[in-house]
Amino acid sequence: MTTLIDDPYLRIVEPSVAGLDESKLERMKEWLEPWKMTSVIIMRDDAIAWEWHAKGEDSVGPLLSCTKSVLSALIGVAIEDGHIHSVDQPVSDYFEGAADSSIRIKHLLTMTSGWDWPDFDKPYKAMKKAPDPIRFVLERSMISEPGNAYLYNSGGSHLLSAILTAATGQSALDYATSRLFRPMGFRQAKWTSHKGINEGGTGLQLFGRDLAKLGLLHLREGDWFGERLIPASWVQESTKRHHRGLLHYEPPIYGAYGYHWWQSPAEHNGAFDCYFAFGHGGQYLLVAPEERLVIVLRKALAGRNEAVKSRNLIFEHIAGALKK
Repeated sequence: MTTLIDDPYLRIVEPSVAGLDESKLERMKEWLEPWKMTSVIIMRDDAIAWEWHAKGEDSVGPLLSCTKSVLSALIGVAIEDGHIHSVDQPVSDYFEGAADSSIRIKHLLTMTSGWDWPDFDKPYKAMKKAPDPIRFVLERSMISEPGNAYLYNSGGSHLLSAILTAATGQSALDYATSRLFRPMGFRQAKWTSHKGINEGGTGLQLFGRDLAKLGLLHLREGDWFGERLIPASWVQESTKRHHRGLLHYEPPIYGAYGYHWWQSPAEHNGAFDCYFAFGHGGQYLLVAPEERLVIVLRKALAGRNEAVKSRNLIFEHIAGALKK
């Protein structure tokens, strides 16, 4: 049975039609509220096969650092549109007085700029309070050659948003709305900003189903039911491993790093090769191409390492419901 909903691009199928064991997914429900989950959406191919919301229905919610992966897609679109030359373009092209021309856009995307940015984004709060957040990032001292060391850095993400605005003449939200959100039929989008620059590292709010559609767009390698929204080559390049990132982190809630996407091989997660957007405390937009699978998880904030509960839902419970 296929159920049509109030979205021309989404349909709902029974879990069994999508190759999912519904009984295992229903048993999973007993963990959702104790683990402070707020939404779970599972898509197989182009259909929603299982869905749960703590409030009973989908709602607008913060993506937190999943915002970064949306920004990555927008950079790829801007390169295709000719607004940005390439990922090898120096960051200094966009910021007057930027000292180091060796830092490229790709170094911001892979979080390997070489700037001192310690303790998993510790300078982020100071950057937000700074009179000029962009200058705050550009004036960080260099501690490694660009491209070598990985340091999680939302400041670099904010520079990417500023670059996008300088290159396109539009805010990240306006550009996203015209090039992605409106063509995909999004219901609503909010994005916090500072002095006309949308936050690059966080701040975007979407409905859960619209976030799932972004996963579906990547599963379809940028083709939106016949309309090319993102180059397939960008989807492939941005979601592959560019640095080992945080594969060593315990608990294993992260992975290797692409262009603002995390990448996790089956040997790392115990289930399947995948890439994912990740937000603080366990927000996930995960795509597993070989399984034709998109998963959205939203969770109430309860500390960084509480994300291991989201990870367990994905790689044990949901993966365990996949029929081979």
